Amino acid sequence: MAEKLVEIKNVSVEIDGNELLKKIDLVIMEGEQVGIIGKSGSGKSVLLSVLRGHEEYKPTAGEVIYHVAICESCERVESPSMAGETCACGGSLVKREIDFWADENEHDRNLIKKRVAIMLQRTFNLYGSETVLENVMKPLLASGYSSKNAINRAVELLDSVNMLHRPLYLANDLSGGEKQRVVLARQLAMDPILFLADEPTGTLDSKTATQVESTIQKNIRDANKSMLLTSHWHETIERLSERVILLDHGEITAEGKPKDVIKEYLEKRGEVEERKERELGAPILICRNVKKHFYSIGRGIVKAVDGVDLTIYENEIFGIVGMSGAGKTTLSKILAGLTPGYSSYKGVCQIRVGEDEWVNMAVASPARGRAKEHMAILHQEYSLFPYKSVRDNLTGAVPELPDELAKIAAVQMMEAVGFEPDEIEDVLDRMPGDLSEGERQRVIFAHTLIREPRILILDEPTGTMDPITRVTVANTVKRVRDELDTTVIVISHDVDFVKAVCDRAAFMTAGKIEKVGAPDEVIRALYAKEGLEGV
Repeated sequence: MAEKLVEIKNVSVEIDGNELLKKIDLVIMEGEQVGIIGKSGSGKSVLLSVLRGHEEYKPTAGEVIYHVAICESCERVESPSMAGETCACGGSLVKREIDFWADENEHDRNLIKKRVAIMLQRTFNLYGSETVLENVMKPLLASGYSSKNAINRAVELLDSVNMLHRPLYLANDLSGGEKQRVVLARQLAMDPILFLADEPTGTLDSKTATQVESTIQKNIRDANKSMLLTSHWHETIERLSERVILLDHGEITAEGKPKDVIKEYLEKRGEVEERKERELGAPILICRNVKKHFYSIGRGIVKAVDGVDLTIYENEIFGIVGMSGAGKTTLSKILAGLTPGYSSYKGVCQIRVGEDEWVNMAVASPARGRAKEHMAILHQEYSLFPYKSVRDNLTGAVPELPDELAKIAAVQMMEAVGFEPDEIEDVLDRMPGDLSEGERQRVIFAHTLIREPRILILDEPTGTMDPITRVTVANTVKRVRDELDTTVIVISHDVDFVKAVCDRAAFMTAGKIEKVGAPDEVIRALYAKEGLEGV
């Protein structure tokens, strides 16, 4: 019979007067995989942080009890069923019940944290100037592997997350999806007794997401390890969890079999407004034979963007899809005229300013400065000013507006991205660090919208959004186009989102655009190219 690994007893967490968790009672058994679903801000990430021992989320009430076996000689922590066995060092493993957050147990808490792995959404925490292989080897070497064995195990892990073709890439050179897979490999290298997975497939394409799920199943589920998993993709929760809890405003409101709890949750989801045919304007963005090649130590010339031809029209919502590493994010930064790394490319990328003035986005000039004033980009590693409130972040983005108008605009943008009217004032007064990842992403989206850009570039806008918020954001994107005459470029692995909001789409592979056309046709072509099931 399985033993208890973690008991969460009447746990509450309050920060600056905000109740993030309310009287949580939950038991995680050894070898059990538990899924958590809920809207952004419901407390999912907070609960994982409590179990990982993040000091800023120390419970204000209740207890977290870890049932473990600890070696009397080397103090290695193992699962409770190993009590009475011999540790690898030769010492004896003794069963212990540890009140994780008790002040007097700080030493034991630190021992447990070494065996609890956490994968946080959109937080990569890689050594950017070191290679992929070196990043994965670090935790292995720290746990006592020899160099030879660390290399062999790192290669196995990289193969399992489909990153064996990138071992000598520097972490800084990877796409967001590739970084996410390397982080997973690093966490699995810890050989954890408890794996905390916060949106592990949130920004991955469907093919890579399936492979990552298989990796988690092989290394966690099939290895009889415990896992607490959050995901806004209910299919992932259903495939990887034995039991699911539903969180709402910090409280557990439902618990049971995955299908039953997911069904209850999805009944609250609204409908995406029907995509209507719309007459597009004149060309507003033109790319001709755009190439972005760069040199990387260990792999030579990298063709991130390789001969892209593209025309996007005024008032169009245009989608760009493709597998991780296809060049989508690099292309988006070229379109936005970001410097210095993405400004030196070959070919032509022009933005129309006004009626007939075309601006070369590769050349620094007053004209390019004016063009960028009318553009906004939400990219995967976008951040807010951490020491300013949400309200000050939003109003600070429009300094030309009088204070009162800026505050009104901030409230309007918050409602547009899915915040309920009765929660907006509370969220506006918070600091970015006090938000959940899903809440922070919506605030960032509001931050890009408040400037009313003429061209809006969204890189993975729904990666960590719950299904309910995703519908709201889809409708917001269409309203932004209709009401502000904004041209929107969506770079996304969320093909349902692309099909719901985009007029046309293109798919990229190996830095090239393979097809441009109606979203349904383009996604079918993408799936055929990548050997995925039909849409």
